[in-house]
Amino acid sequence: MGKSRNIRRGGAGAPEAVVEPVDGGLAELIPDRERARAWTLLIDGAPQSYVDLDDPAYLSFEYQRRLGHVIDLVAPAGKPLHVVHLGGGALTLARYVAATRPRSTQQVVEFDAALVQLVRRELPLDPNARIRVRSTDARAGLAKVPEGWADLVVADVFSGARTPAHLTSTEFLDEVHRALKPGGCYAANLADGPPLAHLRGQIATVAARFTERALIADPTVLRGKRFGNAVLVASDHPLPLAELTRRAASDPHPGRLQHGRELTDFTGGAVPVTDAAAVASPAPPPSVFR
Repeated sequence: MGKSRNIRRGGAGAPEAVVEPVDGGLAELIPDRERARAWTLLIDGAPQSYVDLDDPAYLSFEYQRRLGHVIDLVAPAGKPLHVVHLGGGALTLARYVAATRPRSTQQVVEFDAALVQLVRRELPLDPNARIRVRSTDARAGLAKVPEGWADLVVADVFSGARTPAHLTSTEFLDEVHRALKPGGCYAANLADGPPLAHLRGQIATVAARFTERALIADPTVLRGKRFGNAVLVASDHPLPLAELTRRAASDPHPGRLQHGRELTDFTGGAVPVTDAAAVASPAPPPSVFR
């Protein structure tokens, strides 16, 4: 695919959009008219990331705010972390960690090398941030993380708006577990709609590898009323459930946290997913992005 660049500018030279083909489709960087240096990244029309270069601690997307709560609570405020991000997009969450936890060391694994080049050029990283970006498959990149290195592994990987099958299995979670420090935390952005079979299977899969789990999502998604995102959090140490619950409930789009017996009941007898049986997450209906 060619690397032709198309920039349109509005009045007084204000940036309007950057449109460029990348490995995963057509990337668009759309400026936010209300924030001077803020941009939304779309791939083939599907929103992927939102970045405010002047305020990297600002998280606009609902699911990114929930992952931000996990980042805030996984360790005492301000403490530097070792973080692995599977899926990079516009590097929103890596920027958030760098802004809120200075001196953190981060590894980002983003398969789309052309997207990484576009983001680095148009939305440059703070040169002082300790962020290393690898352009490779998420599971292959995770396998190169030293054993017990990470305080937090964040999975936010979508190909054509679907999570690839090989990132949904117990074998994948074995690799996550290997990379985490004792007591480290795993957080995944998942997307599903009625009848929520994929989401239930992912909860069962995490339950087979971690002793503590929690799920945060919009109540209408949990009731199977619409397609949407859910953040699944897991660890072998107790999770900060009370504060996660409070923060999720106070978001602009309030979320609900499920854990313990309620989460087990929600799983509904789903069984863990293995490599042999894994399939990609369901494609969202076209109406989701309208």
